[in-house]
Amino acid sequence: MSTPDERPVLVVGAGPVGLTAAAELARRGTPVRLVDKTDAPSPLTKALMVWPRTLEVFRGLGATTYIDKHGLPVHSFRYNSGTDPICDIVFGDRTRPMVIVQPDVEELLREAFTDFGGKIEWRTELTRLSQDPDGVLATLRAPDGTESTEEFAYVIGGDGAGSTVRKSLGVEFKGATYPNVFILADTAIDGDLQRDAVHYYCTENGIMVLVPLYNGRFRVFTAGPPGMRPEDLTEEVLQDFVDKRGPGGLKLYDVSWQTTFSIHARHAERFRAGRVFLAGDAAHIHSPAGGQGLNTGVTDAHNLAWKLALVHRGAAAPGLLDSYGVERAAVAQGVVKQAEVQTKAWMLAKRWQIVLRDVSARFAERSGVFDRFYSPWLAGLTNHYPAGPAVDEDRSGRLRRPSHRNGHLLVDDALRESLPVDRYTLLVTLPPTGSRPPRLTELTGTYGDLLTVRSAPGRRFSAVLVRPDHYVAAQDTTPELTRIHGHLATLAPAGSLTKEGHSA
Repeated sequence: MSTPDERPVLVVGAGPVGLTAAAELARRGTPVRLVDKTDAPSPLTKALMVWPRTLEVFRGLGATTYIDKHGLPVHSFRYNSGTDPICDIVFGDRTRPMVIVQPDVEELLREAFTDFGGKIEWRTELTRLSQDPDGVLATLRAPDGTESTEEFAYVIGGDGAGSTVRKSLGVEFKGATYPNVFILADTAIDGDLQRDAVHYYCTENGIMVLVPLYNGRFRVFTAGPPGMRPEDLTEEVLQDFVDKRGPGGLKLYDVSWQTTFSIHARHAERFRAGRVFLAGDAAHIHSPAGGQGLNTGVTDAHNLAWKLALVHRGAAAPGLLDSYGVERAAVAQGVVKQAEVQTKAWMLAKRWQIVLRDVSARFAERSGVFDRFYSPWLAGLTNHYPAGPAVDEDRSGRLRRPSHRNGHLLVDDALRESLPVDRYTLLVTLPPTGSRPPRLTELTGTYGDLLTVRSAPGRRFSAVLVRPDHYVAAQDTTPELTRIHGHLATLAPAGSLTKEGHSA
């Protein structure tokens, strides 16, 4: 282990992404400062679909009780072509999302951050940023208008699509904007509408999505004409959209929030510049189709935080941080592609395209494609990372289907929940007639601050190296543990040999 860095990590932006990063860092004992230029949390409901992998991250921060109180489980996504049912994507226990509006997500994260000793600095704005290989200088404007320049070990930009951090780095935000204006509204609805499902109506007049909220209301999402202004969206106009695009027989009343916005598909040319990182909307934005936006940002922050924490305390080499951009860009690209495909499918206008879409969706439901592939992907359980600094190359071969795959999340939910989050875990299976391999003992002595070893009896020897985020980093099937040793050697900082290890 090398000398820990005593300087804090600066997190800019106290939305879901910045809060997740700050809470995960504080949870691991990393000093952190969280600043936001606004004077208070936003009351706007904005994002609301939270998928199982994100729920797992939140529960790891101690938010289970909050989730159970404020979350509304979603049984299915019900798709209609006009008013004719196309398919019903039903979610099981592993893939079922929950509707938790963004203010509630932020509140549970603020509580977690506070419980770990953190404090949000509201009305504190980042005005300048500079760095060298040894640290980052950030100039912060305090609530009274005074400015001070301070040194930080690293900076995380979780400050949204208009990110000051990204602009300070000069990082390009590539992509395009859809020509349509889109509409959001939270409203009470009088009519017969299933309350544990999200309803999609793909009509010749446009798309209409109705999402139930835990307080008995619904979120209305639809497309408006190009050039539509927020002041053009009256309750009468909104009702007309629902009449023409919904199932009929629905009456809106008591609209609590409504807005118009444009949908962008953009991504930063890189997610890291030296000691500064971008996460969430600061790094990538896309259509809300599939409800992945908040989830992708939260898991960006989760991926980055454990790596920063290990490097900050001197347990891992800085090279581990090179994996962040590669891994999360791969996930973001998949999300952007899926959202774009679904958005275009919503807005098809030609009759033959609509028929083809409807037939394909019905086939996917009946053949189990949704259950086997699409639902687990939406749930965030099948995202995987490419080989790199934090994932060993997969050497299993095309004909072999191992139970654990490098770069993939451990399949066993209960096992994931039991593993530590501040170090790697080596899961070892030992045959009953075999002895403990000397190389295994050597591992625990060499990488004591980075690794915990768990052993269990089994038919044959195996070793699976699991990261603190519970993704598989490397595997070995021989007692020599050559691959495991090799992977850990790239992670450990120079001069990190210890005589005392951790085992369980």
